[in-house]
Amino acid sequence: MEKVWYKFYDPGVPRSISYPLIPLYKFLDDSAEKYPNNIALIFGGKLGKRYMGSSITYRKLKELVDRFATALQALGVKKGSRVAVHLPNCPQFIIAYYGALKAGATVVPTNPLYVERELEYQFNNAGVETVVTLTRFYPVIRNVKPRTPLKNIIVTNIKEYFPPLLKLLFTLAVEKKEGHRLEGELVEGTYMFQDLLAKYPPNPAPVEINPQEDIACLLYTGGTTGVPKGAMLTHYNLVANALQVRAWLPDVQEGKEKSLVALPLFHSYGMTVCMNFGLNAAGTLILMPNPRDIEEMLILIDKYKVSLFPGVPTMYIAINNHPDTPKYNLRSVKACISGAAPLPVEVKQKFEEITGGKLCEGYGLTETSPVTHCNPIYGLNKAGSIGIPFPDTDARIVDLETGTRELPPGEIGELAIRGPQVMKGYWQMPEETEMVFKEGWLLTGDIAKMDEDGYFYIVDRKKDMIIAGGYNIYPREVEEVLYQHPKVKEAVVAGIPDPYRGETVKAYIVLKEGETATEEEIIEFCRKYLARYKVPTAVEFRKELPKSTVGKLLRRVLVEEEKQKLQARKQ
Repeated sequence: MEKVWYKFYDPGVPRSISYPLIPLYKFLDDSAEKYPNNIALIFGGKLGKRYMGSSITYRKLKELVDRFATALQALGVKKGSRVAVHLPNCPQFIIAYYGALKAGATVVPTNPLYVERELEYQFNNAGVETVVTLTRFYPVIRNVKPRTPLKNIIVTNIKEYFPPLLKLLFTLAVEKKEGHRLEGELVEGTYMFQDLLAKYPPNPAPVEINPQEDIACLLYTGGTTGVPKGAMLTHYNLVANALQVRAWLPDVQEGKEKSLVALPLFHSYGMTVCMNFGLNAAGTLILMPNPRDIEEMLILIDKYKVSLFPGVPTMYIAINNHPDTPKYNLRSVKACISGAAPLPVEVKQKFEEITGGKLCEGYGLTETSPVTHCNPIYGLNKAGSIGIPFPDTDARIVDLETGTRELPPGEIGELAIRGPQVMKGYWQMPEETEMVFKEGWLLTGDIAKMDEDGYFYIVDRKKDMIIAGGYNIYPREVEEVLYQHPKVKEAVVAGIPDPYRGETVKAYIVLKEGETATEEEIIEFCRKYLARYKVPTAVEFRKELPKSTVGKLLRRVLVEEEKQKLQARKQ
């Protein structure tokens, strides 16, 4: 049946794509064969207002990946073994990710901001036996090892791919002070990343991959219930989504694009839209480990003539409002897909004015590799809309009760999706998997509507997930930490509007009888047990919290109160 949204596709965007049955790492192999001398990666750092970067060609990147794959196999990594990549954006992330795939392993991308409790859960749940981490995080991994299945810890220093002068200055001025130098005893099973690359040749033993069945990546998400679950993304899922992204950008020039990689690669969005798509298109990836350094972002766009810049609204807001933005030439930017949070119209318009490029809002979720929708790059963009479905992607709105009855345009229900990018299921959680799949459709947990033209709009979230600065935060996890505080009787966490992060975390607390506490005390307590971005930025003490007739704490009532307060302030 002819889909209503097809007529809004940009010229040159196909309705359907032929997806090759290949392992994901074939993207890199093919680009290295076609463009061996092209620059694959640029990485470095800022010195004052100057950026110093070093580059790695496609030929060299493939060699490093192959060496790492051989090393992993020598350490006992077999087909299906889980390898965690616990790194910020740096060349080592890509070498480890693609090297693990080539060794036949399943990659478990892990947020480097995680504290011990979070790592322990993930490593145990996934059965991670090998982790690649930074020297700076080694003490945390060393502490976690005895309580997890970890056998191999591969350690790398952030400076290893810096240009020589920057590396020297880092060694002298920063390394020891900021904890990048390995101190103390190395536990058994610890290996140095560069030693392994030097020791092993670039010829890993071939591993037979079934792209449609074999899991390339276990990406953790709260799914619909807030308990972290591993979304099983096959090689086929990830190959398909990268090719869908490529098809959506009709004027991408193979071997010529330069992408700013400020989105974290451990996140599904950065992994697909920056890394996998970028390597498939044989582009140059300019890696930024710290996306909060807006000055560096401006310098990189200007210096390297960045053409593609996927991001989240907070990045574009920061560029629009930075006092130094007029000093830099950002006119090389052609196209940007914005995701993870709603893109305000004024932010889009101002950014397009500054760069001359196109900024379009899209949508996705970890379970779909992640992208399913986007506004056309050059065609009709509708304010507040996540756009239209990607090639080969079907979407519909279904009733909230059964999840199977399709609703007509304009009616609000749950967004359901099917397509080649939809995950295989949740890792070792058949009941959870069954809950989100209905008659072959994935229920997203997002409340949405579709208009007459086939443009979709997210209205609310069925799940109570908070999205702050592009990071997913699950209230239940924060609440569990708050309940560990000896003075806390009841706690609810909600996402409240924030002009910069989109949403921020607020905790509402009822203290035990006779207890007193300060906002700072609660926040400090959370810092010990949660990654920084999950820590509440505001705490409100109350005598009681809103509850349903059965005693369930009503988070939505609190969110509504915050919206009303915001509305009153605006009037």
